[in-house]
Amino acid sequence: MIVQVINFFRDRLPIVIRWCYVGLAALVAWDIAFVDKSHAHTAMEKLPGFWAIFGFVACVLIIIVSKWFGHQGIMTREDYYDD
Repeated sequence: MIVQVINFFRDRLPIVIRWCYVGLAALVAWDIAFVDKSHAHTAMEKLPGFWAIFGFVACVLIIIVSKWFGHQGIMTREDYYDD
């Protein structure tokens, strides 16, 4: 069942990407038009889409730091335990 759903979306990837962009634009428009920013704690929070940008940057940083940390010693060669 899940494989069929994945294949369905994979076969229609350009349409899926386009709809994701439309959804993202709709969320940013909703944020600009309807979210009350009068109770923001900092000036940055008053920017449209601040938390979306903050979340994206944080996610990218987590991935970069995790990969760096993994390459610094967690990852090892495949035959490490064969010696």
